[in-house]
Amino acid sequence: MRALRLVALPAALVLVWWAVGGSTFYLPGPVEVGRAFAATWFSERLLDDVLPSLGRLLAGYAVAGLLGVGLGVPIGLSRRLRATLEPVLEFFRAVPPPVLVPLIMLLAGIDTPMKVLVIVSGCVWPVLLNTVEGVRALDEVLSDTCRMYGVRGVSRLRRFVLRGASPQIMTGLRQALSIGIILMVISEMFASSSGLGFTILLFQRQFQIAEMWSGILLLGLLGLGLSLLFRRLERWVLAWYHGSGAARA
Repeated sequence: MRALRLVALPAALVLVWWAVGGSTFYLPGPVEVGRAFAATWFSERLLDDVLPSLGRLLAGYAVAGLLGVGLGVPIGLSRRLRATLEPVLEFFRAVPPPVLVPLIMLLAGIDTPMKVLVIVSGCVWPVLLNTVEGVRALDEVLSDTCRMYGVRGVSRLRRFVLRGASPQIMTGLRQALSIGIILMVISEMFASSSGLGFTILLFQRQFQIAEMWSGILLLGLLGLGLSLLFRRLERWVLAWYHGSGAARA
């Protein structure tokens, strides 16, 4: 029954697509897009475009996660530091990451470092802000208990601070994942010669519409796959939080 619920809506959407697909040149049917998908992505483009894009996404995502948690913990622990940095953080958080692409291109060139930095520039904020809020919300009674039992330094950081803030940290990482996919595509549309964003834009400019739709479909499937993998990781990391029953679900 659960499997039926999972496939019901996608199947309905495919049927609607089947009914309206082919009505215009710009909206090919699912059969045509499926053929283009197999011909386009089960080829050398998998190595030339898909894997490099995933590599940049994972690199930028990992750097953003480390920066967000590494900066968020001390900011969350120190009220004075938080009050000092809050105006600056709010200013930079309000700047849309795509606007920074031309600036990052000037500073880092047009190769892989630029694309990774674009991803970092957007992914770091949900991780940072959720980490700060998670650390701020730590139980003061537990904090006093740790202090009374002499739990300090790295042990306190690992066993109390990071563990207690981990639900909020995982929420930030989940939000950052979807932002990272968007920025991966945007970064590859600027002065690039490979990647999913570049290829989809190339197909659009060459009026290879079915191939363009196949790239969009591939991005959706990649996003779904990464989301499912992250969900499994989140259940493992937060098994203590959700309980053993939730961890086995």
